[in-house]
Amino acid sequence: MNPDEPKLVKSAQRTIEILEILGEARDPMSVTDLHKRLGYPRSSLHQLLHTLIAMRWLEATGDGSAVGIGPHALLTGTAYLDRDPALPFATRTLELIRDKLNYTTHYARLDGSNVIYLLTRETADSRRAVSRVGRQLPAHATALGKVLLAELTPREVGALLPAPPLARLTPNTITDPDALLRDLEQTRVRGYSLEHEQNTPGIGCVGVTVPYRIPATDAISCSIPIAAATDAELERVAEVLRDHANQLAADLRAEGIR
Repeated sequence: MNPDEPKLVKSAQRTIEILEILGEARDPMSVTDLHKRLGYPRSSLHQLLHTLIAMRWLEATGDGSAVGIGPHALLTGTAYLDRDPALPFATRTLELIRDKLNYTTHYARLDGSNVIYLLTRETADSRRAVSRVGRQLPAHATALGKVLLAELTPREVGALLPAPPLARLTPNTITDPDALLRDLEQTRVRGYSLEHEQNTPGIGCVGVTVPYRIPATDAISCSIPIAAATDAELERVAEVLRDHANQLAADLRAEGIR
């Protein structure tokens, strides 16, 4: 055992694992399926669930057979957004980009091997890509994640990502680490990342970093219908994104936000 590794409290670890699994689920999950997924003793699992339901972190279905995330989980999650001093500035930037390009625009942060969507501004266009704040996706499958991974060395990328093969979200997702590293090198040369239907069919993305931290932790992307994602359009979108991201970074640094 590594003496520098923190000693985890089992009950706290199990509670967080329950919340994370249910947070990823689109619908309430049956207690039976949750038990199969986690493998905890039934008595321990039921005690934890009863406690979380009583404290309104979880909600049970009418018959008690399934559970889902409750309102207090939402309150805690939004507190993270409320206390982040960069997000009010980023909100205005996303609105400017959205209005200029008429594409859905996202702001996300690298979190381990994933990116977490912190802001989204959707276009009124019926072809828009729908996302949601708090959504988490594998970094290797998104323009947001790839442009942030490109800030790291190959060794750092290898240490950050899970063991291969990488998760496949669509037939176009890059799952081979060596192919991903080649893609990241192309991203460094271009100065922006590209993603073609690697996490959502019919949608491509362009991503740029917000360079107010070194290495960058935050990025902005635009979702573009594949039919509109010509080389010329991708370059136009990238130029707009870079201009606004650089201005946002300058504003954040001027405010002392790091």
